[in-house]
Amino acid sequence: MNLSALHSFGKEMLQKNKIDTEKKDKAFAQKFIQHLDAIESLFDEIYGRHPKRNAAFDALLQNLVTQYQQRPTTLLKKDQAKAKKGNWFLSNDIAGMSLYVDRFAGNLLGLSQKLDYFTELGVNFLHLMPVFESPEGESDGGYAVSNFRKVDARFGNNEDLEALIEKMNAKDMYLMLDIVLNHTSHHHEWAQKAKAGDSYYQDFFYFYENRDIPNQLDQTMPEIFPESSPGSFTYIPECNKWVMTVFHHYQWDLNYSNPDVFVAMLDTVLHYANLGVDILRIDAPAFIWKQLGTSCQNLPQAHTLLRLIKQCVQVSSPGMALLGEAIVAPDEIIKYFGTQEYTAKECDVAYNATQMALQWDALATGDTRVMLSAQHPIMQKPFGCTWISYTRCHDDIGLGYDDYMIERVGLNPYHHRTYLKNYYAGWHEGSSSAGALFSVNPKTGDARISGSLASLCGLEKAVEWNSPLHIEQALNKIILMQAHSMFMGGIPMLFYGDELAYTNDYSYLQDAGKSYDNRWMHRPIMNWDKNEKRKQEGSFENIIFTQTKKLIATRKRMPILSDTKNTTWLTPHNIHVAAFARTQENKKIYCLFNYKDTASFITWYAFKEQGDRPSVLLDHWSGKEHKVGNDHEYFVLPPYGFAILEAVQ
Repeated sequence: MNLSALHSFGKEMLQKNKIDTEKKDKAFAQKFIQHLDAIESLFDEIYGRHPKRNAAFDALLQNLVTQYQQRPTTLLKKDQAKAKKGNWFLSNDIAGMSLYVDRFAGNLLGLSQKLDYFTELGVNFLHLMPVFESPEGESDGGYAVSNFRKVDARFGNNEDLEALIEKMNAKDMYLMLDIVLNHTSHHHEWAQKAKAGDSYYQDFFYFYENRDIPNQLDQTMPEIFPESSPGSFTYIPECNKWVMTVFHHYQWDLNYSNPDVFVAMLDTVLHYANLGVDILRIDAPAFIWKQLGTSCQNLPQAHTLLRLIKQCVQVSSPGMALLGEAIVAPDEIIKYFGTQEYTAKECDVAYNATQMALQWDALATGDTRVMLSAQHPIMQKPFGCTWISYTRCHDDIGLGYDDYMIERVGLNPYHHRTYLKNYYAGWHEGSSSAGALFSVNPKTGDARISGSLASLCGLEKAVEWNSPLHIEQALNKIILMQAHSMFMGGIPMLFYGDELAYTNDYSYLQDAGKSYDNRWMHRPIMNWDKNEKRKQEGSFENIIFTQTKKLIATRKRMPILSDTKNTTWLTPHNIHVAAFARTQENKKIYCLFNYKDTASFITWYAFKEQGDRPSVLLDHWSGKEHKVGNDHEYFVLPPYGFAILEAVQ
C-alpha cells in the first residue's frame, strides 16, 4: 500500500490496541510509524506474492504492539539509558565470557552464586550457551531446541533464569542468549505435529514426497557434518516423507518461505528481548533461506529476513542488539552488517572468526604475513557495528580465510592448511599442540580444529614433558593470543576455563551423547576446588587468571580502545610481528604482538612513518617507558611477547 495508507493503517492498529501516542507510549508509537515503511518493504520482498501475505503482515504488526505492551518497565528504562549512550555495545568497558551453565556452575541457581567471580575477573557480559529445552543425547550442545520458551530442567526453570537476569541487572552486567532460527529439534511441538501428518505444520519445514528435489539440492549443498551426519535430508517413516536436516538428522530446518514461520519466530525473538537479553545471538543465519541450484548459504533472502528482524526489534525492544553468528568467508561476513541503504542496519555484532583463525595461523608458523594479507575485508566493517573478538569459543577453529590471502604471500594454500591442521593435531614434528581434527571431509580433505586454548598453545604437552621452557612458552602464548583479541577492537569474549589455563577435558569420551563430537574436549566441567588455585602464587591458574584480569582492566581504563573504527595496521617491518595503531583525537596507541619463539626487533621508524614522531612511548603492559631511538635502532619484543605503547611525548 502507499505510504499514506500504510501510516493510516498503522495508526488504526495503535488506536485499536489503546496505545497512548501522546504521552506514555509516544516514543514507541513514533518508532512504530517511522519503521513501518521499511518493515512492509522488507516483508514484501519475501512474502509480497504469498497467499497468506495480508494475514501474516497483520499478525507481525500485532506482535510488535503486544510485545511492547508486555515489556517490563525496568527494560524500558534500560532502553532509554542505552539510547543515550548511542551504540552502547562499542564501549571499551564491556568484557565478556561465554559458558555452558551446567558445566560452569551446575545450573542457573549455581551460576547466580558465581557472579562475584566475574566481578573479580572484570567480566560484565555473559553469553550463556543454549539453556532452553533440548533432548538429552540429541541436543547438539543445546542447538536442537524442542521448546524455545522453556528452560531445560538440567539448568533449572524459567524462574531461575529470571532471577539470574535480575541479579545481573543489579550488578550492571549484560546478557547474551541464543536463538536458533534455522531449525528445531524433531521433538519440537511443530515437528511432532508434522510427523503425525498435520499439513499446516509440515509447511513449517521442508518436506518432500520423494528424493527427486533432495537429490538436486544435495548436488549443490555442502555437507556440514560429513562424518557424523552426511547429507542434508532424513527419511521420516511416520509420514513417509523426506525432511531437510542440514546439520543433524534430529534438527529439522524451518521453512522461511512460509510467512507463518517468520511471524512465529519473530515472536520468540521479541519474547527473549522481554526476558532482558541485551544481545541476541542468532545462530547460523547464513542457512535460513534455501533455494534450488545454490549452496543454500548466504543467500540475499537471508539478509532480507535479518534486516526485517532488525527493524522489528528497533520498534519493540530498541535496547537489544543482534549478533549474526555467521562463520563464513571474510567477504561474506561483512554483508551481515548490512549493505547499501541497510549498511549498519542488519546485525549489530558478528564474530571476527577470520581474525581468530589468522591468529592461530600466525602462532603455528611464527609468520604474520597471511594475517596482514587478510585484513582488507575485515576492515570494511561499517561504523556503528562491532565484532566479537576471541581466541576460542565452544566451536571448532575453521581455517575459513580465502586461498588468495595465502597465495599473496607466496605460499601454497593446500600445503599451508595441511601444515596448520597437522600442527594443531600434534602430528607435525616439533609441535607442542594437543588438539584434534574435527569434521574431516575425506572427499575434500577439509577439516577443522578442536582443543582448548591452553592445550593448543602447548601447555598440556609441556606438562607431560616436564619442560620448564615449554611451560613458559605455553603460558606466554596463551596471554599473547588473549591480548591480541582484547586490543584488536570489538567486544572481547573469553571462553570459560581459558582464564584459568584449563587443558583438554577428555571425559566426553565416556558419554555416548558426546563421544562422537571431539569439540567437547574444549568444553570442560569446571572444578571449583581447582579454581581456588588462582589465588596460589605461581600456579598456572594464578598466572593466567591474574594476567587475563590485567588485560581486561587495561582495556577498560582506555576509551581509545572502544570500537570506533579507529584501527590502522602498521607496515610489517618484521614478519613475526603483528602491529596496529588505535587512534582517538590526538592520542595514539601502538599494539605489537610477537608470534615468534625468539625475540623480535622492530625499527623505531615503524612508530614514525605515519606522520607522528613520538619521542617517548609508555608500555601499558610492562609499565616501562621507552625513549624512541634512531631509525637504525630497534624496539625489542621478547619471545611470544607484546606491548601496548602509548605516545606520551
